Formats: sequence, structure tokens, C-alpha cells
Amino acid sequence: MRDRRLLYASAFLRALATGMVGVLIGIYLAKLDFDPATIGVIVGAGLAGGAVATLITTLVGDRVGRRRFLLVLALTGAAGGAAFAVATSPLMLAISAFLGAVNGMGRDRGAALVLEQAVLPATTTAAGRTSAFAWYNVLQDAGHALGGIAATLPVVLRQVGGVGEIASLRAAIGGYALLLFATAFLYPLLSPAVEIPPGPRVRVSAESRRVLAKISALFALDSLGGGFLTTALLSVFFYERFGVTEAAIGPLFFAARIANALSHLGAAWLARRIGLVNTMVFTHVPSSLLLLTVAIAPSFWVAAFFFLLREGLVEMDVPTRQSYVMAVVRPDERTAASGVTHLVRMAGWAIAPPFAGLFMQGASLATPLIGGAGLKVLYDVLLYAAFRRQRPPEEVEGQRTTRE
Repeated sequence: MRDRRLLYASAFLRALATGMVGVLIGIYLAKLDFDPATIGVIVGAGLAGGAVATLITTLVGDRVGRRRFLLVLALTGAAGGAAFAVATSPLMLAISAFLGAVNGMGRDRGAALVLEQAVLPATTTAAGRTSAFAWYNVLQDAGHALGGIAATLPVVLRQVGGVGEIASLRAAIGGYALLLFATAFLYPLLSPAVEIPPGPRVRVSAESRRVLAKISALFALDSLGGGFLTTALLSVFFYERFGVTEAAIGPLFFAARIANALSHLGAAWLARRIGLVNTMVFTHVPSSLLLLTVAIAPSFWVAAFFFLLREGLVEMDVPTRQSYVMAVVRPDERTAASGVTHLVRMAGWAIAPPFAGLFMQGASLATPLIGGAGLKVLYDVLLYAAFRRQRPPEEVEGQRTTRE
């Protein structure tokens, strides 16, 4: 339980930082007079750095030691964030974003999750696994929500402290780096029980490889759609389309993350009744359709209303997806499974933003929203077709008990 609380605390702090910087990156880069295409490249560089970090974590995280590797990730993220706060040229900003895995998604989906989610199932029972993931995500989205409010910090600094516009944004990004640095004090407190016992290198079974290959291909499609919808680019959409500032965009994302957090608890409740795969699909399709209404909304308040409805559904597949992947592989394969599925998602997120920026600049600000929604609906249809009959152990056991 102590290890679980430490994981929850680190996830909350990291999400607080990510929620804030996700809102501010796009606005900050726009204030530096970069066009949407350049903003997309810089956001993509940060997500590409996250993908590389995820790959390295998957390959060596268990062998180096989970506590030690989580500490390294915290320190490199903080250093990259600090460098991003002071860089001025597009090249240096892209390099800083890459090395620090600066996350423009607005949601924490970085390399640390590979190890944290591999540890989390061991802190509970099979029956409690989905709830443990749900609470993990609730605390993350509470951090994301407060990060949205923290994104109004530059406005406060300008109005109360008389700080310049660019300086206020840089100060807030420096705060992001400090929050990541704070997580470095938590990981050494984890118990030795989180580590993998010494022994031969784990080989993923042929059956697990087949499952991971199918589900990873689908996750890549979903993340490609998600890469069009990063918080950084959505902030640019609201900023450019409706002329609103951080004072409106920050609270909007605060409310969105509160809706995300509540939906995670609803996901755990719903999954116990209709199953993990059904919960993933039947909540995700409506959320993508709602996104289309945001793209064509006539005003900021109408767009905000439909956006919040969408956010109340879109994250219900997250704890169920995480729980499902951990359930269909052996316990000693969980780091590999978590790493592979996170890696393909990070790769999709990294690829999409530069194209989304180009579409915003050359076609319409709403183009990424429409394209992202379409890709996500396609993912849901294919996921249901591929996995609706492959149930996790607790659902099979529950079905057997009901029959008896």
C-alpha cells in the first residue's frame, strides 16, 4: 500500500506539471511568433523524445532497477524543462523538448508510466486491478486539472507582479521543471519489492507476442488520432479561432480534466458490468463524434460545452485499456507489455503534431479535430472486431461462476 501511495503521489505531481505545460506550450510558442507548422514540429520533438525514453525504459528499465531508472527519468525531464524555459530559437527549443521529453499532450503518458504501471498490479488483487488503475488515473487527472488552473499563472504574474508577457510564460515553464524535480525525491522511497528479482531475462511467450502485436497496431492508430489533438494544439485552436487567452483556456482544461477524473471511476464501475473491451469501445465512439461538434462550433462557449461533454467520455478507455493489457499477459511480462504499448502510442503522438500544424496553417484550424476524430472511430471499430471475444481472467471466472 505504501508503494502504491508513492506511485500515486509521483503520478499526481508529474500530471500537474504536464497539465500546465500542455496548455502553455502552444501559446508560448505563438507569442514567440512561430507559425502553427513550427509549433507542431516542436511539440512533435518533445513527444518523439518521450517515445525514445519509453523505448529505453522498456529495454533496460528492469535491469537497471525500477527505482533508479524512475529517478533518472525525473531528473532528465526536469533538466529538459528548464532548458526549454530559456531557449529562444526553434532548433534549441526542439532539442530541449526532445531531451526532456517535454509533453505537449496535456496528459501524462510518458516513459515513467511503463514502470509505474508494471508495478501497480502487484500492489493489489486481480479483482482490484481495474480500480487501482482507475484511482491512479483519477489522481493523474486531478493533477491535469490543477495544471490547467496553474496555466493561468502567467496572467497573474503580468497583472499582479508586472512581469512581461514572455517572461511570465517562461517562469511558468520553469515551474513545470521544478514539479518534475520534486518527483525525484519520491522514487528512492519505494520498497525493494517493486524490483524484478535477479534471474534470466524474461522472454515474452508466443501467445503474448501475438496479442501485443494486434493490440499495439490498433493503439498506434488511436495515438495517431490523439497526436492531432494534443492540448498544445487544441490551445492554439481556441486561441486563434476564438481569440481567448490563458485566462479562459486554462480553466477550460481544468474542467476537462475534472471530467476525465470522474469518468475513470465510472469506467471501473461500468467495466464490472459490461466488460473491459465493451467499456473501451462504447464510451470512446461517442466522444469522437462530439469532437466534430467542437470543430464547427460558432462560438467559444458552444465549443467549450461540447468539448467538456467529450472529455467526460474520452478517458474512460484509459484505465480499462491499461488493466486489460496487464491482464492478458503473464506478471513477469508486464514491463515489456506496458513498454511496447506505450512506445507505439508515443510514436503515433510524435508523428502527428507536425502534420496537424501544417493542416492548421494550410487548410483550416479545425482540420486536425476532424481528422483525429475519424482515426479514433476507425480504431474503436477495429478494436471491437479483434478483441470482443478475448476476455481477461476475472471476466472469464465471473462468467463461469454465474453459470454454476
